[in-house]
Amino acid sequence: MAVVAATALAAPLLLGAAPNHGHGHGPGHSKGPSKEAVKLSRELVKKASARDAYRHLQQFQAIADSADGHRAAGSLGHDASAAYVYRQLQRAGYQVSYETFRFPYTETLAEKLAVVSPTPRDVSIKAMTYTPSTRVGGLTAGLVNVPVDDTSGCEASDYASANFTGKIALIKRGGCTFAEKQAAAADAGAAGAVIYNNTEGLLSGTLGDAAAGRIPTGGVTQEEGEKLVADLAAGEVTVSFEVRQLQEERTTRNVIAETRGGKAANTVVLGAHLDSVTEGPGINDNGSGSAGLLDVALKLAQSKSKPANKVRFAWWSAEENGLLGSEAYVAGLSEKQRGQIKLYLNFDMIASPNGVQFVYDGDDSDGVGAGPGPEGSAQLERDINKFLDSKGKKHEGTDFTGRSDYGPFIEVGVPSGGTFTGAEGIKTAAQARVYGGEAGVAYDACYHAACDNLSNIDMRHFDVNIDVIANAVGTYAHDLRSLTRPVTPAPSTGTPGSGGGLHDGHGHEVTE
Repeated sequence: MAVVAATALAAPLLLGAAPNHGHGHGPGHSKGPSKEAVKLSRELVKKASARDAYRHLQQFQAIADSADGHRAAGSLGHDASAAYVYRQLQRAGYQVSYETFRFPYTETLAEKLAVVSPTPRDVSIKAMTYTPSTRVGGLTAGLVNVPVDDTSGCEASDYASANFTGKIALIKRGGCTFAEKQAAAADAGAAGAVIYNNTEGLLSGTLGDAAAGRIPTGGVTQEEGEKLVADLAAGEVTVSFEVRQLQEERTTRNVIAETRGGKAANTVVLGAHLDSVTEGPGINDNGSGSAGLLDVALKLAQSKSKPANKVRFAWWSAEENGLLGSEAYVAGLSEKQRGQIKLYLNFDMIASPNGVQFVYDGDDSDGVGAGPGPEGSAQLERDINKFLDSKGKKHEGTDFTGRSDYGPFIEVGVPSGGTFTGAEGIKTAAQARVYGGEAGVAYDACYHAACDNLSNIDMRHFDVNIDVIANAVGTYAHDLRSLTRPVTPAPSTGTPGSGGGLHDGHGHEVTE
């Protein structure tokens, strides 16, 4: 009941008639599309704002506050968030639908690690997604270090130098997946695994799926791991280890809204994930992208423009569980429907408090990580950069790491792009000189934490990225011709903007 009450807090919006009751200028016109695109993009950039979008963030916070502190997929908090977004769009005149799917829900119930002897102390640990659970109260056992090499803990031979039976294996990240590490430790008789990072920052990992889990497994920082290694070098170490996780199949829903008119053969899709992790309300991750997208969609509905192309907005669920909402959506498209989608733009974490203005590197001109996106992705990057340049805003590239909902679209060849202001990655001194903020600190120190609340929003970044969304909607609603114009590569000091590595969903790392 409290959740339902929270969703009812928003006052009705006075929106204009639904857009797209006519076809406007088709893409074959030489001047019409460009003129209409410029007009609409200017109008939307002027009217869309961080101030208005912040009201949606307040609703998401109120929902989380009334629903166990989070808005995770499969929870009452997410259901209420989806209902709130659905209602706003329906009132605005969009054709709105839910897309329901089942998924494996996980919620960490306990994650504790403590040195019992020789010198007692607590150690911060994060349970791996899909980890098996210890018994309630955990277990007390000896800690044993796995020798470090390029593939630490990946092979049976790594466990030959010590007795791991009934012990907790301490393993350095790198060389293979976390699932492979804990499986090798299990084969050696270990009762649990603690994997420590090989770079700065949190280690928020996944074993991939429940079937892969063999023994309770958690991740610790590089600093904590190296302290434990030093302790073991001095003598025996006994730890208390408890990792417990609820795992069950649940149902959740994407929210999909599209203009009632516009050419379906030229469909423009923009998306943001609406779900949070269970650790907090997810106001930056990803209330920010969801609220920004919603504000622009409502402002489009208020405009008098009748886009030539169909514009579709999506609020994905279960992104934090491995991009499951966007994967379900793309998998459900027919070949014809996939061909109708001319581009996908993704907006995830667009208001990080110590952020950097990242633009997805569509042409791989930065040479970081993954290769270029499908043909047309370079043009999307170019168009966003051009807009930011026109506003005098600094920006740099970020890699398609596979951490967010562009992933399934890239896999089927849809040109993709978007913006991001950083997660748990560490801001460099050079970035601090350009963007302000504090070097040596995460772009979002509250990433996947309870403190990702309304105080975790940088309104300047929020406003800039909402303008990016508004400009893109206004432009591509009428004119797609820029997607075929040649691009001159412009390398930047590209970075993933987050912890490096391969991922199964946003923030759920699989390996280094």
